[in-house]
Amino acid sequence: MAKKLSTKQTLALSAAGLLVLVGATAGIVAAATAQRGAEPERAAASSPFDLSAAANKDRVRLQPVAAAVAELKESGFTPVTPGKLTVATSASAPPLSALASDDNTTPVGNEVDVAQLVADGLGLELNVVNVSWADWPLGVQSGKYDIVSSNVTVTDERKELFDFSSTRQDLLGFVVAESSKVSSISKADDVSGLKLSVSSGTNQEKVLLQWNKDLEKAGKKPAELIYYDDYAAAYLAIDSGRIDGYLGPNPTALYQVAVAPGRKLVGTIEGGWPATAPIAIGTKKGNKLIKPINTVLNAAIKDGSYAKVLTRWGLNSEGLKTSEINPAGIPKSVGK
Repeated sequence: MAKKLSTKQTLALSAAGLLVLVGATAGIVAAATAQRGAEPERAAASSPFDLSAAANKDRVRLQPVAAAVAELKESGFTPVTPGKLTVATSASAPPLSALASDDNTTPVGNEVDVAQLVADGLGLELNVVNVSWADWPLGVQSGKYDIVSSNVTVTDERKELFDFSSTRQDLLGFVVAESSKVSSISKADDVSGLKLSVSSGTNQEKVLLQWNKDLEKAGKKPAELIYYDDYAAAYLAIDSGRIDGYLGPNPTALYQVAVAPGRKLVGTIEGGWPATAPIAIGTKKGNKLIKPINTVLNAAIKDGSYAKVLTRWGLNSEGLKTSEINPAGIPKSVGK
């Protein structure tokens, strides 16, 4: 059995999924998941989306938002690189964020495009840096990066160190082999006795750990949690029958079903089960950057550029009507 992570570890590593359930599948199956090893070639070849750096030069753009530019000036915030907005993203899973298919260097995806809108609205040049998921918290706190745009779920714990402006809703998905007898997963009883892969330190791991506690209290067999270094290894383990399934961000889960006929999606749950919380852009707590960011995001929502970005990556059904500063997050009590 996996050990429960400490508060510090959870803050540094936790990730969550995204997406609203209703109407999501049709848009998301078009999204690609770039991974390491043998899986990337199949993903890139099967994706209906153009993930090349060349194509992504034509991102949806936004004119500088006068109110946000004024707020930025009044805030006294100084970007780490003058004239640029330096953005941390973990480029490992389209349609969220991935390295371009033609150069394996340029970050592309929904998180990058949303960051482009923010940079444009603030009158700054976009500077995206590909980082490991574990590195963004310290990087943003230390001022190495101005913001993080990397599928970060708002949690009460994170709000102690970061300010957030919401960008999307949040959902997780279960994927199993198409030949699996498992047809539905929505609660703890459904995973009893299964071998499930999950990424260490994520919100989805917290869900499964809590479900295992509930199963043990009920005298039932818990799920066996299996950990791999990347998405590719986990999905190959499903294909080979070494594990029963994988729980991860719903967009990447749906993509894996789209590119691999031998897989199926058997359930979705809220990213912070049983709580709900949005995905958001984050910046260092108290640096006064979040207000102008929020002003830009709401301007982008109002003028339609935000919707165009989500539609481009098949995520329009999880869009927000308003971006909030430090919205309600997953409580610390969840998963404990």
